[in-house]
Amino acid sequence: MGKIGRANRRATIPPPTHPSGTGLVALRRVGKTFANGTLALKGLDLDVREGEFLSLLGPSGCGKSTALRIIAGLSEPSEGAVEWATDSARTQSAGGIGFVFQEPTLMPWANVFNNVRLPFKLAGAPGKAARDRVEAALDRVGLQNFSRSYPRELSGGMRMRVSIARALVTEPRLLLMDEPFAALDEITRFKLNDDLLQMWQALRTTVVFVTHSVFESVYLSSRIAVMTARPGRIATELAIDAPHPRGANFRTSAEYAALCRHASDALAQAMAAGGGA
Repeated sequence: MGKIGRANRRATIPPPTHPSGTGLVALRRVGKTFANGTLALKGLDLDVREGEFLSLLGPSGCGKSTALRIIAGLSEPSEGAVEWATDSARTQSAGGIGFVFQEPTLMPWANVFNNVRLPFKLAGAPGKAARDRVEAALDRVGLQNFSRSYPRELSGGMRMRVSIARALVTEPRLLLMDEPFAALDEITRFKLNDDLLQMWQALRTTVVFVTHSVFESVYLSSRIAVMTARPGRIATELAIDAPHPRGANFRTSAEYAALCRHASDALAQAMAAGGGA
């Protein structure tokens, strides 16, 4: 069956929503109320599976970033629990989780090499081992020739590459990314999407990626968890079983367009349902 035929089939029959995979971490009936009374999450259930690229898709303010911070241990749930698989305890230790924020958050007084080396410096890791890992991380994001440059000398996309290299330098089992490309122009964003997929395929790190872009979530993900408006919860899950590698041909295919329509419909239904349903 050709691509157009597959796309038409996908438009009418949703893809499977529960792909197999070993559980890494799960949120169980998680709720989060902030000190000012804002109810960000309520009854959120989410399973993160080993090796997948999972996107949290939802409208701005629905609690996507809050859920990510709870997984990272940067915020505590007001109710519910974060459950790590028995063999995943090491993920919670130093270096087991990498986090890429919306802004690169680089040290302006340090060059690219020293920004990426920061996790090792904080951990007191040996110089030679750390240096080799930093150089490998910079090579992975295409910045091997900019190790002595400073953040002010880099474009926005390059600064984000530095942030990604810093998150990957410890080779974390779990990489959490909070709308890292939202502020970038479309051309740079597309390029970083492609590079991120290549890194994910090479490293097989589990990725949880927050976005409010239907198009980005479909392009990147093996699975999408669609969230309701605040208070956020998971309304539905969509498996994106399009093959890899993905690139320009996939972006312009009928298959991609059909998957985007399906995800857009699911997002619209989730927003209509609201978080209190």
